[in-house]
Amino acid sequence: MRLLHSSTEGSDGFALLIVLWVLVLIALIVGYVTSTGRSEIQVAENIAANAAASAAADGAVYRAIFALMDPRQDRRLPVDGSIQEMRIGRSAISLRLFDENDRINPNLASVRLLEGLLQAVGTPAQTAADLADGITQWVGTARTLRPPDALAAEYRAAGLDYAPPETPLESLEELARVRGMTTQMLTQLRPHLTLFGGREPNSTTTDPIVATAVRYASQANAAISGSTPVFSGIGQGALIIRVLTSAQGPGRAVAHSTVIVRISSFETRGHAILSWQSN
Repeated sequence: MRLLHSSTEGSDGFALLIVLWVLVLIALIVGYVTSTGRSEIQVAENIAANAAASAAADGAVYRAIFALMDPRQDRRLPVDGSIQEMRIGRSAISLRLFDENDRINPNLASVRLLEGLLQAVGTPAQTAADLADGITQWVGTARTLRPPDALAAEYRAAGLDYAPPETPLESLEELARVRGMTTQMLTQLRPHLTLFGGREPNSTTTDPIVATAVRYASQANAAISGSTPVFSGIGQGALIIRVLTSAQGPGRAVAHSTVIVRISSFETRGHAILSWQSN
């Protein structure tokens, strides 16, 4: 009888131990599921917040476009880089507008204008002249295009295994491939360049570097022709605007966009999106 009682107590203790381990295992599983569920909910909330901020940034772009198209002058937003604040849904938006024709388009600019721009950012005169010529040779706008074989020989002599395509730039980064261009020079030039402006920047540009380049080109051309050309830009027929938006959405979500839009009565909807970058 004593042996049977002892065996029963041992079995009961082992069974209790198993029950305790099962309870611990269940608690761990419940904890894991709860933690995973909370993480998934947080991820879903973050995705929703980012989507809301992104949609608000996009909405601000279209609101700016419609304001620029408003026939009532007093309803239009200023195109001077000043910060415009607005709210869309639960997102706070900062909006800035810039005239793209305040910049220089290397696909269309004259060699004198490019030379003036390079000097304005601190490039030595001879280097600026060589680079300006190199850019116009690269995009095919030089007054006197050198033969492809001669250009290829120049690039080979510089240790480069390619030659100018003599076609317009597809991106500003392509300028880094022009013979003699350095990363530092391109970094200095980028804020003053665009691929969407006209042959000449606005004469009233608010960019002091571009204004210096315009004066240089005017003086250089006057010295050659004996008359002073007027840089007027192409702003009378169409507006080309750079729209910068920054949206602060719910949950501290942030979205930015940079959009280039052309506003013209010749466009089917009154405007055309030329470039749209979001992050």
